[in-house]
Amino acid sequence: MGGLRAASPSPSGAGPDTPQPAPPHVAMACVVASEVATVLAVMRRNVRWAGVRYDGGGADEHLDHPLVAGLKSLRRRAAGWGGGGGVDPLLYLRPFLDVVRSDETGAPITGAALSSLHKMLSLDLVGPAAPNVAGAMGAVVDAVTGCRFEVTDPASEEAVLARVLQVLLACVRGRAAPALSNRHVCAIVSTCFRVVQQAGTKGELLQRVSRQTMQEVIRCVFACLPDLNATVVADEQIASWKGQGLGAGELDNGRNDYVCLNSSGDEVEGGSGVAQDKTMMELFGVPCMVEILQFLCSLLNVAEDIEVKPRMNPIDFDEDVPLFALGLINSAIELSASSIHRHPKLLAFVQDELFRNLMHFGLSMSPLILSTVCSIVFTLFYHLRHELKLQIEAFFSCVILRLAQSRYGASYQQQEVALEALVDFCRQKEFMAEMYANMDCDLQCSNIFEELANLLSKSAFPVNSPLSALNVLASDGLVAVIQAMAERTNSGPRHHDQTVPEISEYFPFWQLKCESSKDPDQWVKFVNQQKGIKRKLMVGVEIFNRDKKKGFEFLQGVHLLPEKLDPHNVALFFRYTPGLDKNLLGDYLGNHDEFSIEVLHEFARTFDFKEMNLDAALRLFLETFRLPGESQKIQRILEAFSERYYEQSPQIFVNIDAALVLSYSVILLNTDQHNVRVKKKMTEEDFIRNNRRINGGNDLPREFLSEIYYSICRNEIRTIPEQGAGCSEMSFSRWVDLMWKSKRTSAYIACNSCPFLDHDLFSIMAGPTIAAISVVFDNVEHEEVLTGCTDGFLSVAKLAAFYHLDDVLNDLVVALCKFTTLLNSTDSDDPVTAFGEDTKARMATEAVFTIATTYGDHIRSGWTSIVDCILKLQKIGILPAHLTGNTSDDQDSSDLLPSKLASSSAAAPPVFPVSAPKKSYGLMGRFSQLLYYDPEEPRSQPTEEQLVAQRNASETARKCQIGAIFTESKFLQADSLSNLAKALIQAAGRPQKITTSLDDEGTAVFCLELLITITLKNRDRIVLLWQGVYEHIAHIVQSTVMPCNLVDKAVFGLLHICQRLLPYKENLVDDLLRSLQLILKLDARVADAYCENITLEVTRLVKANAIHIKSQMGWRTVISLICITARHPDASYAGFEALVFIMSEGSHLSPANFVLSVEASRQFAESRLGSTERSIHALNLMADSVNCLTRWTREVKEAGGEVDRILEGIAEMWLHLVQALRKVCTDQREEVRNHALLSLHRCLVVDGISVSSSAWLMTFDIIFQLLDELLEIAQNYSPKDFRNMEMSLLHAVKLLCKVFLQSLKDLTTQSGFGKLWLEVLAMVEKFMKVKLRGRKLEKLQEAIPELIKNVLMVMKASGILSKTKTGENSLWESTWLQVNNISPVLQSEVFPDNDGNNATQGEQNKSDTPAQSDQSAEQ
Repeated sequence: MGGLRAASPSPSGAGPDTPQPAPPHVAMACVVASEVATVLAVMRRNVRWAGVRYDGGGADEHLDHPLVAGLKSLRRRAAGWGGGGGVDPLLYLRPFLDVVRSDETGAPITGAALSSLHKMLSLDLVGPAAPNVAGAMGAVVDAVTGCRFEVTDPASEEAVLARVLQVLLACVRGRAAPALSNRHVCAIVSTCFRVVQQAGTKGELLQRVSRQTMQEVIRCVFACLPDLNATVVADEQIASWKGQGLGAGELDNGRNDYVCLNSSGDEVEGGSGVAQDKTMMELFGVPCMVEILQFLCSLLNVAEDIEVKPRMNPIDFDEDVPLFALGLINSAIELSASSIHRHPKLLAFVQDELFRNLMHFGLSMSPLILSTVCSIVFTLFYHLRHELKLQIEAFFSCVILRLAQSRYGASYQQQEVALEALVDFCRQKEFMAEMYANMDCDLQCSNIFEELANLLSKSAFPVNSPLSALNVLASDGLVAVIQAMAERTNSGPRHHDQTVPEISEYFPFWQLKCESSKDPDQWVKFVNQQKGIKRKLMVGVEIFNRDKKKGFEFLQGVHLLPEKLDPHNVALFFRYTPGLDKNLLGDYLGNHDEFSIEVLHEFARTFDFKEMNLDAALRLFLETFRLPGESQKIQRILEAFSERYYEQSPQIFVNIDAALVLSYSVILLNTDQHNVRVKKKMTEEDFIRNNRRINGGNDLPREFLSEIYYSICRNEIRTIPEQGAGCSEMSFSRWVDLMWKSKRTSAYIACNSCPFLDHDLFSIMAGPTIAAISVVFDNVEHEEVLTGCTDGFLSVAKLAAFYHLDDVLNDLVVALCKFTTLLNSTDSDDPVTAFGEDTKARMATEAVFTIATTYGDHIRSGWTSIVDCILKLQKIGILPAHLTGNTSDDQDSSDLLPSKLASSSAAAPPVFPVSAPKKSYGLMGRFSQLLYYDPEEPRSQPTEEQLVAQRNASETARKCQIGAIFTESKFLQADSLSNLAKALIQAAGRPQKITTSLDDEGTAVFCLELLITITLKNRDRIVLLWQGVYEHIAHIVQSTVMPCNLVDKAVFGLLHICQRLLPYKENLVDDLLRSLQLILKLDARVADAYCENITLEVTRLVKANAIHIKSQMGWRTVISLICITARHPDASYAGFEALVFIMSEGSHLSPANFVLSVEASRQFAESRLGSTERSIHALNLMADSVNCLTRWTREVKEAGGEVDRILEGIAEMWLHLVQALRKVCTDQREEVRNHALLSLHRCLVVDGISVSSSAWLMTFDIIFQLLDELLEIAQNYSPKDFRNMEMSLLHAVKLLCKVFLQSLKDLTTQSGFGKLWLEVLAMVEKFMKVKLRGRKLEKLQEAIPELIKNVLMVMKASGILSKTKTGENSLWESTWLQVNNISPVLQSEVFPDNDGNNATQGEQNKSDTPAQSDQSAEQ
């Protein structure tokens, strides 16, 4: 056997590896002498010990008693012990031991001797290095355990028993304890227990001392296990330990005159042979520990039938024998569990006998016993779960799940203890994950994880009663599991994404084991595969229970049975698949067809009946199905059983028939004993007689048959076993089967801190967990419980986001929002105070917004509830200021869009508490306030409690960081962002027609501000939001007929969006600008109120984004907004500023906006709202724009290609410019009118624009129209309205002549040139003859002849005008007819009498015509 590697710690506190120096011999001599004197003094109190007369005829008549003589001799020798070698401890211990052993001594003397022994052991006089230390320690134990003394009074007896306990404890505590043998340790434990038994009839103090001492002894013994070397012990040795050394028999010592702690008077178990056992004589180690545990388990069995008597000591009620034994076992396991796995035989005992007893006592009605059992199992799980896989499954199935539910008859106390134990397990971070991996994913285990999760979630719901401690306890367990999962998300990969390939063909999967339970890459794939198989099996079981044929077909279809059924695989399916209908299974196994018979025999071969009694084997066999009622089926089933049992136990029966006959007989006995209709029961003799000579003509051993008889009588073989797998009691046969399976089951998988399986776990738990925690949160008021629930909610949110279970997160958000009380429709007089006083509501609110800001990516429909909560907080006025629009800047870092209204606009009203009185505006409103004002009623001040509540409410709103939801919305996923925008739009509402200020306008404005904020923050994803935002703003604009704050936010929010987004979204420029057309649809009153500010915003937009506006539609929208301002007194200045920015120097003019810009300039030029200088500036812009046309023409020609169409477009723009200027030329203001004529002249005579002949003809039509209008104005309108029209007419005539000269070359090619020329002369003639106020205009009279003369000279030089013989309709004649009406002298001046020379000269000067023409134009 293994010995100690290091000494046990000594009471002095020295370390186990620190050698303690032996006490000085002089000190030892003093101690010995002192103790001898003490014992002798006590002995001398009784005269019988003073001297003894012997009639032996010796010399001395008075001799000392041998006990006294021995003590005196020791005293003399001790004085002579000086230096030198060590002293054998037996020399100074034996006299005291003799006193202890003697039955002649009374209790005081024995107590004194025991005290001396205790002192010498405590002072380490018996050290580990002393000579013959093992013999000395053995002698001490033998003497003390065999202590005999005369009882004089109860008090002294109790004192002696206490001294015995002290000495025995000192033996196992001292440094010489390793010298004890296994037998002596067992004797110490046995003696301590006998003292405990005897103390039951003694005083309370001794009872407590004895129990505590035995606890200490057990602790000292098992504390040595970590220091023991692991060795292999033969099975025979372990078998020899059992039943030796310790017993639980009760002693009848209360009425004797003598007390003997040893039942035999000499040895611990006199005659039992322990002393002769070599193993038990070795230094103490694993054998004695196994023996002690065996002894403690036997205490459980012996004490099972002990009844607590009414007059027993109260301690008997609290600490009865089973509880005491379990407490000792708990102490032993606590100290040794971490090392048990290194000692196979100790581990084997724990796995089998110890755990079986724990399972049995786990169903005790005593909460104390149940609690102790759960503590032991918890310790075993913590240290030995790798070796106790199936035992742990059985404990949860048969104990925890059974006792934690009232439907199985458990009391409230049992339920509470079971749930407390389960919660302790759940607080182990990997517990649930390991249960899932090892149980739920094992084909032969029940779904422990699912059952425990369901138990916790159901237990959290109160049933027809208020919330109880059980409900809160179950909620704590759920929260612990969820929090453990949430912590694991911080470390490791997500193995849940690993897909397991579908099974393509059948393979033997029943005994499949994982190649490596430590490599996650392998075991994760393995358990996922097993779980997939298990799910399909469960589906197959459901189908099979309804229809066997369809069940087999399904299992074959999913490759869980081979395509061609064979008996072996069908038998495995029947044997290892839980949930099968046992009635159906029994009928199938009993069928007479060949295939069913083969399946039956294969089914029997799956059982292991080795070392099992026939009744136990039969119990195990019949528990798997229901034995059918037909005798033939019973015959076939028992034949298969007998064949298998005989195959594995041939030493009992001579043939199979013997096993079959006895099996039949056992079934009959079972029916006879447990059928209530059988009145006359079979006796033992009847049963033995019925089975005579069945074993090949011989009788079976009577003891064998008697054991079977009484086993059947005590425990019925249930031929109708329980359906299902869970919550059934653990019978002995089932336990034997479990131990058989435990040797073949796959290795226990330990889950580390990585979330390998948590996706599956959370998917199962999420819904029930939210519901359970919500129920507790709703019904509890204790802040600590509320905090735990809140932590659970946040952990659920974290997991839902981590595994992208958006539905779970949305359900959680909706549930939490209900707890905020912000969605309640009931109005309170002081909602802020009510919210601040409600701790639960504030905690729920913080949780909601923590989830929203942290896991908003995965919120979908939940945004609706969140937005409703935000609106309620805004309504009661506790949101931070920046969330109510009180921002000062619109930079990127600002939270929300500030109002763009100037001081003339109505500002957003501040948010007041609901209880605040409303303000009245206007004269009558103020007057009515004065009428009803009562100065004697001061406004009530809030109390201190209200102030605290309001501060709490504000602090909660601050902690929520609601603004971050919107300012950080750019990080939200697309779906989440879209749902947030939809929630805001939905919350804002859609009023049909807004005629006055809305009651809930503040809500609509607030929602709009938030909507605009997220739009601006998500410029890169504007496509997701734009349609909804635009439609919302469009509805507001189109339904508003009066100015209000809502339409203000809508209009300027739209402008702000366009300003910010145009530079970044080229593909959306047209859509953004098209949206501005909504402003053009504003009601006149609304437009008038906001026109100036709209114009300012448009101006900013143009200045910042002109280069980004490319399309004609976009420019049309922008310029339309600018044009509107031309006639608005306050907005025209800003609008003209924008126009100047566009047209100045042509920097932003383009073919897309040229015509629009010219038209806008015309409107500003004609507008009388601005100054004359602005109109002239507008005309200059129009005139300067012609430079753009010349530049574009040049660029087109240089580029080459198909230029005609482009040049035609430029010519059309030029015509639009001409037409626009013509309209201004009739302006009432002189300066504007004359400047317009000059600008028109400038545009018409510009060079570089390709104007076709037809275009020139159209131009002259425009000019003729202009001149006619000017003549009409001059003749028909008052000079007061149109001042100095003479100058305007002069400019017009000059314009006509110069334009004619400019286009002369192009016009001569036209067939209608002559007609045009005559129209020009006719128009000039009109101007020559015009009269104002009855007189001709002198300036016209002077200028017109010269102008016509210049034209004629150019025409003459160009050869256009010459004397021909064409008749009276010729150009020559027609010209002079008209010219003579203007000035008769012009012909002679232009064509002197030398007509021929003039003609020749004309031909020669044709090449000079352009230069002359240009010169004339300049003149």
